[in-house]
Amino acid sequence: MKPTYLPDTQIEIANEVERGKIRHVLFDFDGTISLLREGWQRIMAPVCVEMICGDTAPTQAIIDEVNAMIDETTGIQTIFQMQRLEEMARAHGLVPEDKVLTPAEYKKIYNDRLMEPVRARIAQLDSGEKTIEDFTVRGALRFLELIARQDVAMYVFSGTDRDDVRNEASRLGVASYFKEIWGALPSVEEYSKEKIIREIIAEHRLEGPQVLAIGDGPVELRNVKDAGGIALGIASDEARGHGWDASKRLRLLRAGADILVPDFSEADALINYLFP
Repeated sequence: MKPTYLPDTQIEIANEVERGKIRHVLFDFDGTISLLREGWQRIMAPVCVEMICGDTAPTQAIIDEVNAMIDETTGIQTIFQMQRLEEMARAHGLVPEDKVLTPAEYKKIYNDRLMEPVRARIAQLDSGEKTIEDFTVRGALRFLELIARQDVAMYVFSGTDRDDVRNEASRLGVASYFKEIWGALPSVEEYSKEKIIREIIAEHRLEGPQVLAIGDGPVELRNVKDAGGIALGIASDEARGHGWDASKRLRLLRAGADILVPDFSEADALINYLFP
């Protein structure tokens, strides 16, 4: 079916929603606002393949299985992805049982590798070699400025560890926009995106269209759709920081995205649509 766009824009309308009622806005962070962790999939995938295969040469089937797992779990807490990794390592049986690690141990290996490029990018910011615009999705700063003028409460709910996402939001100069910045905690029972959505809706006695989730992963969009809210998908090419990522767009459509954009470059038109 041919996509439907707002006139003269790249703002895709997948489902008509009840607009003008939004009071609470939940943002994913990595890939939605921040590009500091761009390329995390290229780090996680080899880690997973390595942990599954050990000294055995990986097959294309295992590589495909890992990529599919990462695709469908984008946005979820890293520890849950590492739980899946543990299950896959046991299921394939290529690594001796005493060499299969815990999800927390797998997460540490992955995080240690991921933080190398993240720290390098933060150093580029600190030195002035790069600007905040270099490490944010195009138009995100303008969009945050515009939506902050609306009568809404804004939050970040990220699958990244809480201390890290708070630090990175501060480094990008966006932390002050948010009433709360949530991220993964040591205990998986303490935090999940689904739990946050349920608690906000219950605490503020909200109806579905009063909640908007904005993210580039299927997890947060599916969770808010299950709660009757509005889902805005950011299908951005993270390597460039703007423009459509066709595979991400399809993934977000399958997750139930109501509205899709390649980035926030048309922030004014997007705000006018969401807040008529």
